[in-house]
Amino acid sequence: MKRIALCLALVLGMAHSAQAHFGMIIPSQGTVDDKAKANVAITLAFAHPMELEGMNMVRPLEFGVVNAGEEKSSLLPALKEVKLLGHQAWQASYAVKKPGVYTFYTVPAPYWEPAEDKFIQHITKVIVPAFGDDEGWDEPLGLKTEIVPLTRPFGNYAGNIFTGRVLLDGKPAANCEVEVEYYNKDKKYAAPNDYAVTQVVKTNAQGEFSFVAPWAGWWGFAALNDAKETIKQDGKDKTIELGAVLWVEFLAPKTGKK
Repeated sequence: MKRIALCLALVLGMAHSAQAHFGMIIPSQGTVDDKAKANVAITLAFAHPMELEGMNMVRPLEFGVVNAGEEKSSLLPALKEVKLLGHQAWQASYAVKKPGVYTFYTVPAPYWEPAEDKFIQHITKVIVPAFGDDEGWDEPLGLKTEIVPLTRPFGNYAGNIFTGRVLLDGKPAANCEVEVEYYNKDKKYAAPNDYAVTQVVKTNAQGEFSFVAPWAGWWGFAALNDAKETIKQDGKDKTIELGAVLWVEFLAPKTGKK
């Protein structure tokens, strides 16, 4: 009986550790079109988005915004601690005052994941266009790792193909895994089995990947590589999993009026 219980605990632990971790940066709206509704709430979190399991996220090392062609602006002072999925998360409000393509980004502190025996650091972005501007969405920010979209990352319908390029230290990251998950915030969908919770694609020799979102909503893309540096844990050097994460909203068309 003890052996059965031990095996069951091991299997359950493996199933839990196999779930994909995602840095999350979700805006209250995917585009800004109305000056009366130009305050965008940005929520930062760390979670399993498809299965709605949260994890605590300590205050990030960096959080900011870049309007295409301009310098980075830190938004760290604007962050307020909130709860998401019952765990520590962060939120800030940003007033969009002029046309542009705004990239919000965060660099969190590395998170120790004992189940995987490594640290996890997901450098995360989301891109929000405003007032009709759509230039500069394909410009990298110069982050340690990031996904640079090759498909415009807004105004896409579910069923459109999305393509991005993964950069690591400014260079294309070939043959790396990109995990993809849906933010299932309304519990609208359930995966038919564990394999279907997280979709997985790989980059080609140019660091490019493609994916077709099957239904509307926010989808997260997490390109995973190991950092060159390590962090000591219990006196031993441990790997840092570097995730380049990009969140993209896919839309359903409005129905026409008869």
